[in-house]
Amino acid sequence: MSAITLVEAINQAMAYELERDENVLLLGEDIGVNGGVFRATAGLQARFGSKRVVDTPLAETMLGGIAVGMAAMGLRPVVEIQFMGFIYPAMDHIVNHATRMRNRTRGRLSCPMVIRTPYGAGIRAPEHHSESTESMFTHIPGLRVVVPSSPFRAYGLLLAAIRDPDPVIFLEPSRIYRLIKQEVPDNGEALPLDTCFVLKEGTDVTLVSWGAMLNETLQVAQQLENDGISAEVIDVATLKPLDMDTILQSVSKTGRCVVIHEAARTSGFGAEIAAELGERAWDVLKAPVLRVTGYDTIVPLYRNEMQYLPSVERIRDAVDTVLVYERIV
Repeated sequence: MSAITLVEAINQAMAYELERDENVLLLGEDIGVNGGVFRATAGLQARFGSKRVVDTPLAETMLGGIAVGMAAMGLRPVVEIQFMGFIYPAMDHIVNHATRMRNRTRGRLSCPMVIRTPYGAGIRAPEHHSESTESMFTHIPGLRVVVPSSPFRAYGLLLAAIRDPDPVIFLEPSRIYRLIKQEVPDNGEALPLDTCFVLKEGTDVTLVSWGAMLNETLQVAQQLENDGISAEVIDVATLKPLDMDTILQSVSKTGRCVVIHEAARTSGFGAEIAAELGERAWDVLKAPVLRVTGYDTIVPLYRNEMQYLPSVERIRDAVDTVLVYERIV
């Protein structure tokens, strides 16, 4: 078994589901002949045909509406939006139809659709190609929001998302599409949704992150270990519904927490985690929960792009701050 990249793992998962379930089909701009802007669907149209892997016009509103109709009638559409900054025209159908289908029909219909989109900065692209607005989707009832952080998790989580009976937003961190390689068995085994994954156990501080920022977070954890500090690292993976129990269990052990994400700070999803900890873990916290985030600006062009993203140094500074802080009761 050879190691593959995250984008290859996504391709592998879609191929598996296309082969396994005749109701699965892929829709998107340039996904067929060209294999997608990041080549996530490369070779799939040649293998499964143009009726299963469908090139569409440049019309995200149309993509959202078609996917809702298909899903309501029993198909399982997997839609690719080329970049997260292009998803907003489809929001009407996502918010007003996809997420409400089960409630609106009192369970008679569901909406088993997946919207995949690359997201995040770090690929030298203009701002519409570098957005991280995941918290906007977590606010919508009836919608799952999933973010893989490695090839192995991308494969297992995408299988689970396609098989889920309700709509899923599947955010693919474009910065790590080809940064990490792992051996990924193509065995059709899905990973659980709605579950955080503990990537490293520790006792001194809890580091919580998702997507591409796990790369820097794990680097900091290794630095801390070299300095004799034990950090527990949690990959949130499914932002909505959030597995808060795993985070609480970790913080009850460490007493300290730093949340890391590249999205803008104000109303970022890290604020939700911090608020939950403030309400439910106030008696075990030894220090305030700190967030290391992007800034409340539009993602800058490449010259300043890496200054926008949380760095290893910024994360380490936050960890050092919570480690020296002792609550006075």
